[in-house]
Amino acid sequence: MVLLESEQFLTELTRLFQKCRTSGSVYITLKKYDGRTKPIPKKGTVEGFEPADNKCLLRATDGKKKISTVVSSKEVNKFQMAYSNLLRANMDGLKKRDKKNKTKKTKAAAAAAAAAPAAAATAPTTAATTAATAAQ
Repeated sequence: MVLLESEQFLTELTRLFQKCRTSGSVYITLKKYDGRTKPIPKKGTVEGFEPADNKCLLRATDGKKKISTVVSSKEVNKFQMAYSNLLRANMDGLKKRDKKNKTKKTKAAAAAAAAAPAAAATAPTTAATTAATAAQ
């Protein structure tokens, strides 16, 4: 994985979006990053590690190429504006989801739900009518 500066990350992310425009996906992950490069020990002595400030680790991949960057809390506003503009510019190639399956299921469920109370309402009335007729 290649660790880049913020501006370089945005230009490489634009290239990834352009490469995957017609087919393929770009996966982006964000997580809090405290600057540790070694795992935290489960038991034993804990070293005196104090993070300087809060940071955010961004990773992007298309399945073959991986890029990442670390954004400090001081740069987050500037980076967020540039990142949101980049996402808006490159999210135009999304496909609409097919809603045909959902509408068939909901119509069938609605018809069954409507038929069940109607059948329940007519059943006692029919039974009462049959009982009244039999008593006469």
